[in-house]
Amino acid sequence: MTTFSTHLPVLKYLQRQLDGTLADGDVTHMSYPTAISKLLKFRIVAIAEAMAVIELDADATVHGNQQGTVHGGLLCELADAAIGTAHSTLMHEGESFTSIDLKATFLRPVWQSRLRAHAWAAHRGRTISHYRCDIQREDGKLVASIESAVITLRGDHAKGR
Repeated sequence: MTTFSTHLPVLKYLQRQLDGTLADGDVTHMSYPTAISKLLKFRIVAIAEAMAVIELDADATVHGNQQGTVHGGLLCELADAAIGTAHSTLMHEGESFTSIDLKATFLRPVWQSRLRAHAWAAHRGRTISHYRCDIQREDGKLVASIESAVITLRGDHAKGR
């Protein structure tokens, strides 16, 4: 039996993954789920062009800092994953990207909660795009607000990235 692969754009691949219609042979030029998302148990719960929502069940006994709350670095990683997933929906074959900055504003602590990171493009440029990401606890309260600039790489700059 021969298995054929269908090469999909990132957005279509992630939409099918999310709605459970991804076929065995469906592939895209980027790696999903990412290794860090598997390790930290991030879940994509919504996806659209230049937008992603990722959830995490955060628990200070697993993800804690010395104060006993969820570590701010985990919140930055969650936001970075949501922003990266949102931006990846714009990538074509032969393109890649990387974050060039990230600014986090922490608003309240988390001990144990399902966190939802909602990232969207505030400005989409040809090369540099700006994203916002709000992270909310399951009670709807805003935990952190993150901003990041992402640069799209093309041609030789994208190889091996």
